Amino acid sequence: MKDFYQILGVNKNASVSEIKKAYRKLARKYHPDLNPGDKASEQKFKEINEAHETLKDPEKKKQYDLYGSLGAHNGPGGQGGSRSRGGSDFEGFDFNSTGNSSFGDIFETIFGNAAGQRATAGRKSRRPEPGEDLNYSINLNFMDAANGIETPIQISHKQTCPTCRGTGKVIPEPCIACHGQGKIKKQKTLEVKIPAGIDGGMRIRSAGNGEPGTNGGPAGDLYIEIRLKKHDIFERDGDDIHCSVPISIVTASLGGEIDVPTLAGKAAIDIPEGTQTGKQFRLRGKGIKGVRASYPGDLYCHIAVETPVKLSEHQRKLLRELDESLKKGGGKHSPSGDSWTDRLKSFFS
Repeated sequence: MKDFYQILGVNKNASVSEIKKAYRKLARKYHPDLNPGDKASEQKFKEINEAHETLKDPEKKKQYDLYGSLGAHNGPGGQGGSRSRGGSDFEGFDFNSTGNSSFGDIFETIFGNAAGQRATAGRKSRRPEPGEDLNYSINLNFMDAANGIETPIQISHKQTCPTCRGTGKVIPEPCIACHGQGKIKKQKTLEVKIPAGIDGGMRIRSAGNGEPGTNGGPAGDLYIEIRLKKHDIFERDGDDIHCSVPISIVTASLGGEIDVPTLAGKAAIDIPEGTQTGKQFRLRGKGIKGVRASYPGDLYCHIAVETPVKLSEHQRKLLRELDESLKKGGGKHSPSGDSWTDRLKSFFS
């Protein structure tokens, strides 16, 4: 029969505090982590733990004092020893318990409070955890966004360290490849397909191309934010596009056909006689077909009548003659002029 008092080195009248103090002293000496590969120390540790589990509990201690080791768990005539069924050597341990003899308490005793906390927290860290998402911004020109493009991007992300396989250490020293982080930074090139019609501010999700997971967890995702460069001619407004079209004073006055730019090339529009600056022409279906749209938007051409510059003396003379001729015709040649004059008179009166 095992003598639990002798195993712990205390007498039968020892208090709970004395029993705990003796147990901690022996646990510090025989713990398997401090005696790797020492089977005798491992066996001794099991015995002192079994003795402590019995003697620290007043009810179990009372039964042990009455019936001995065989009765410590099962009472008179019991068939069990310190364990009533097969299992691991540490079966029944509450690794997260705050009790006096929990596994965390042992580590706190031997290695200090921080190590004890790591011992209990270590079980949680072994659970699969998903990797973090990555964010990447890409600058696209106007036409690539409108028509779609497949382009390579290079991202910097962490990969599971091949030396320590994500553990952060190679026993008995920390891993020098990842400096104990379990991951190393790598450059990776991805081919990203940009869908036609994408707009600035939109994001593309590339599943599984984020940071790797921990302990077998899934990788995060890569989110690519689209930024559009300013175009020399077009300005986008949703699926519609706008452009400014300059025309000469002669074309504006007499009318005529002009070519305007579109995403697919040139298109011709008729300029009516007497067209003013700001006149807008709408070309249906000549805009952008957005990623969520079933049909394209429109193209709006805004007319800007240009005033001639750097005139010769002959040209100046012709314009003065034209001006005199127009004035003789009265307000019929300047529909906005009469209206403007009337508004000024009303304002100052």
